Amino acid sequence: MSLTTINGKSVSKLCLGTMTWGEQNSEAEAHSQIDFALERGINFMDTAEMYPVPPKAETAGRTEEYIGSWLAKSGKRDQWVLASKAAGPGSSLDYLRGGPRHTAKHLVEAVETSLKRLQTDYLDLYQLHWPDRNTNCFGQLGYRHREGVDETPIDETLRALQDLIASGKIRSYGLSNETPWGVMSFLHYAKSEGLPAPETVQNPYNLLNRTYEIGLAEVSHREDVGLLAYSPLGFGVLSGKYLNGQRPENARITLFERFSRYTNPEAEAATAMYVQLAKDHGLDPAQMALAFVSSRTFLLSNIIGATSLEQLESNIASQELMLDKDLLKEIEAIHKQHPNPSP
Repeated sequence: MSLTTINGKSVSKLCLGTMTWGEQNSEAEAHSQIDFALERGINFMDTAEMYPVPPKAETAGRTEEYIGSWLAKSGKRDQWVLASKAAGPGSSLDYLRGGPRHTAKHLVEAVETSLKRLQTDYLDLYQLHWPDRNTNCFGQLGYRHREGVDETPIDETLRALQDLIASGKIRSYGLSNETPWGVMSFLHYAKSEGLPAPETVQNPYNLLNRTYEIGLAEVSHREDVGLLAYSPLGFGVLSGKYLNGQRPENARITLFERFSRYTNPEAEAATAMYVQLAKDHGLDPAQMALAFVSSRTFLLSNIIGATSLEQLESNIASQELMLDKDLLKEIEAIHKQHPNPSP
């Protein structure tokens, strides 16, 4: 098993996340982050057609445009493994292709539009941002099956991705916000019909949400589909900066009330314990949380996001931190006391 490459290219254990660029970060700040990360050995960058977040019509695609202007200016496209995503269905996203789907027509249009914004002729990795079917994602629990829902068949989507790979516009594909059933279904069609298999799955994973371990971690190991972990700091909550009602100026949760996944009372109680544990060991809480994610054997890359170079520098420094067995046991003890408060 080798969860270290995408389409044969080695990728850094940390991936540069971009979803604040165009909302909380200017184009100049985005370019500074790309330069800074590249200088420190990061070679993997992840974006999406709907970024920045929160998604809205007037800013959709702006993040890709910022990346594209950097690529055009720098001439360093070959130094990056570049990933983007196609949005799935959602009534609030009608401004994207009249309502995004994962049909061949939609995916071709989405890829071509992203490539134009990114000013490149190919993507190393193209991901389905969330499933085009009725299922659990974004923290939903308690799956309830519904018949008669308009869904794009997985084999249809997979054949569209195969055509995009054959065209050279994408080199490989991945899934995102997926379930074990979803990943195994793509793998089933890939094996039974000679179609390309997914290389990655981008799902949330952090100290407050380790639900990936329940079913998908085994899939990662047995099927060689590595995790791209998003929200490794739970929207910054695991840094401790929101504890005791604090709302730092210009921080994401301060600005956008919709990001409530990691701020419930149980999550706050767990966060307080993780933060104290880090301090007891003389560690930065955010770096400890990131180092934990990076230490997982099913991980391909850990997607870090920052709104300042100081945050980015601290996040990148986490890759030098190795958590010893005793500290990992203490983390497990907190996890058993507060299991997955923010699924």
